[in-house]
Amino acid sequence: MFDVVCPLRWSDLDAQGHVNNAVIVDYLQEARVAFLRSGPASDLLDSGVVVVSHQVEYRRAIDYADDGVHVTLGVAELGAARIVLAYEIRQAGEPAVRARTLLCPFDFDAQSPTRLLPAYREFLAGHRMTAEPLREVAVPALDGRGTRVPLPVRWTDLDAYGHVNNAKVFDYVQQARITATTRWDPTMARAGSRESRHLWLVARQDVDYLAQMDHRMDPYEVLVAPVAIGSSSITLATEIIDPVSGAVAVRGRTVLVCADLDGRKTPLDDVTRTRLEGHLVRPVP
Repeated sequence: MFDVVCPLRWSDLDAQGHVNNAVIVDYLQEARVAFLRSGPASDLLDSGVVVVSHQVEYRRAIDYADDGVHVTLGVAELGAARIVLAYEIRQAGEPAVRARTLLCPFDFDAQSPTRLLPAYREFLAGHRMTAEPLREVAVPALDGRGTRVPLPVRWTDLDAYGHVNNAKVFDYVQQARITATTRWDPTMARAGSRESRHLWLVARQDVDYLAQMDHRMDPYEVLVAPVAIGSSSITLATEIIDPVSGAVAVRGRTVLVCADLDGRKTPLDDVTRTRLEGHLVRPVP
């Protein structure tokens, strides 16, 4: 296992006074970069490596603290051209987040995956670990369905390769989710707003990266739709698309849990349930 202490910033906090769920993947990125920089696989960060997917399970809130959080990670799977990292984030000794990232070495000039060099494999194999897999969150493809939210890309959203940073995509998904859910039901407005009636806690956030996103003056578009409604939870599907070509760049899956203003899980009320059902997207037969 590789261990990193990641410092917190006051700006990492959300309206509830906890670290925002979208910031967590930034901590994973910091730990991942520190891990790769610690050995010969450091060259991957310079020659090219892409994030194919993230799975993030949120187990408890992270509070602001001067001593930061501890991120431990190891290699859960190692293939010829794929690396799966497993992480745990702890604060004050308590587990707060479990996550997994699928990475792929990539040649940006050829726009194709590459195989791991022997020195990289040897380094990564030295950090192999057994990690319990996270359950799969299955959602249907939206196929153009869902609420459409425009997505402008900022210049500061780009990474060292000139594409949108993988961690920034969690920000995009969050922004579109807040816009769409509040549009469906004004009482789903986020904590601190006048219309807010509940807290909406992110229990799980998965993202698959299908294509690189570049900076552009015309916005991308995000499709958001509820695909499952439980007694106190909602599963949402999200797709980021090019509105001209219709090509999908990102697919996301989010599990939201309804809680009262003290953070205790509570059933969805009938009004919210009815309003959500009006936007429900089911698999195409």
